[in-house]
Amino acid sequence: MHHGLPAAGDGGAFLGKPISMEPRTYRHWIEGRDLVPFTVTVRETDLYIRAATNLQRKAHRLVLKYRKQLESYIEHNPVFLSSLEPLPTPHDAPNIVKDMIEAGQKAGVGPMAAVAGAIAEYVGRELLAYSPEVIIENGGDIFMKCLTRRVIGIFAGKSPLTSKIGLEIEAKDTPLGVCTSSGTVGHSLSFGLADAAVAIAPSATLADAAATAIGNRARQASDIPETIKFSQGIRGLTGAVIIIGENVGAWGNVRLCETSI
Repeated sequence: MHHGLPAAGDGGAFLGKPISMEPRTYRHWIEGRDLVPFTVTVRETDLYIRAATNLQRKAHRLVLKYRKQLESYIEHNPVFLSSLEPLPTPHDAPNIVKDMIEAGQKAGVGPMAAVAGAIAEYVGRELLAYSPEVIIENGGDIFMKCLTRRVIGIFAGKSPLTSKIGLEIEAKDTPLGVCTSSGTVGHSLSFGLADAAVAIAPSATLADAAATAIGNRARQASDIPETIKFSQGIRGLTGAVIIIGENVGAWGNVRLCETSI
């Protein structure tokens, strides 16, 4: 039996909404006009990639490769797809599966919470053999390796801060994962109501799982301090930003800036 993968994002239970139903103007909120943009779409996986040259064919093959690994594992281990709780690390599984499970363990969520970040990271790291710079966006989850400073605009739904603030990313801090969960935007599963919960880590897989966990805990502005404290306890995370309406909380290696996107 064939199992689909969740649409790009932070949830673990969604399987079917067409990716074309959600406009993705935020994809252009990363500075990188000096790079060549292209997209790769395979079923629910929808990558917006920027690199030194057009690597679409290579990226497409890599997406197929990692989707096949995940789908094959799910076919024999369906709990991997459905669990909203951390799972034990398997003895025999592809590296992408192990990384997703370990990210879920660290963040306290199911492994599929990390699927978008994992695919972006695994495809991106292989593309670095062909381009010194790679930026991959997968439903609001980003893997990036840069040679120069970049700014990422934060998409926070109807918050008045959407398109007004962003993250400055220094080249020396990459490769890096910057992943966003939202309880008010999109169709991915979230138990919180944050307009944006952004997690930053050297691993986009971990950042994706962490963004889900952080977003699940933030329901109102008064939750921000405690949720920031929770995020500081996720091993491997280097920073986080939470936006609820006009309220912002942040910690770690985070440089917020004004944007004019």
